Amino acid sequence: MPEILDQARARVLGDGVGLDEAGVLAVLTLPDEHLPAALQLAHEVRMRWCGPEVEVEGIVSLKTGGCPEDCHFCSQSGLFTSPVRSVWLDIPSLVEAAKQTAATGATEFCIVAAVRGPDARLMKQMREGVAAIKAEVDIQVAASLGMLTQEQVDELVDMGVHRYNHNLETCRSYFPNVVTTHTWEERWETLRMVRDSGMEVCCGGILGLGETVEQRAEFAAQLAELDPHEVPLNFLNPRPGTPLGDRPVVEGKDALRAIAAFRLAMPRTLLRYAGGREITLGDLGTRDGLLGGVNAVIVGNYLTTLGRPASEDLALLDDLKMPVKALSATL
Repeated sequence: MPEILDQARARVLGDGVGLDEAGVLAVLTLPDEHLPAALQLAHEVRMRWCGPEVEVEGIVSLKTGGCPEDCHFCSQSGLFTSPVRSVWLDIPSLVEAAKQTAATGATEFCIVAAVRGPDARLMKQMREGVAAIKAEVDIQVAASLGMLTQEQVDELVDMGVHRYNHNLETCRSYFPNVVTTHTWEERWETLRMVRDSGMEVCCGGILGLGETVEQRAEFAAQLAELDPHEVPLNFLNPRPGTPLGDRPVVEGKDALRAIAAFRLAMPRTLLRYAGGREITLGDLGTRDGLLGGVNAVIVGNYLTTLGRPASEDLALLDDLKMPVKALSATL
């Protein structure tokens, strides 16, 4: 057994203390023959510190495309030639999407907008949309609307939004290679305000943007410092027309190493399967990840890419004897 896994068994499984950056790097660079042991340990950590339940979430885009930012992986940027047109979703469609999400057994419905940050029109539509959803659907509402002001944070809390997603996307040292129209620090400030407001913090990123394995370890350590309630782990699904449209897909074993490493860095966090897992891991790899530290999934389609049918993910969870987390009666 590699020394790092022995250390992680005592430190992470035994004491609930996540690996530091050097420890994460050691897991990310484990030889293939030790990957099953790393995944097994990550699963034990997940079961001990999080339990067997899996949180299921659906997402919908309230405002798609036409974003002024230049995130190099994103087909919703208005600065690239990606075939995504700008469109707004009306309130009845938003409520219907929430109903369909709840029908899968999901407890979380996230409203997403492709913007730098919300303007008055978007905040008004959010207020009306959240109120309409809460009137008709028994589901928790989350939001992802870009960078916020303190006033907007307070308004979202007043609406009843209980979790806010704002991904750091990658580590601080690599971020300028991926986004130039705003800074990593601006994103961090929004996350600080969200945390201080009492909303749950959802923050993750995308692997496969061109970062080194050392920068993946840096990213895991920075997320652990933030201590978010949830970390959505995406794998780049290269989009035509974007600057990263020709990048290779993350290798399946590297993706699984990352899942184990991020779980060992954050033993108590919701680690969520998000975009790109279908092309990176496929069915067998998806199962391996759920047995290697993942304890939350986005079901159905993503914002501009297709996912697996929700029924397939729910059947897999049933097969693995992993119960879907019940909707909290207190929210």
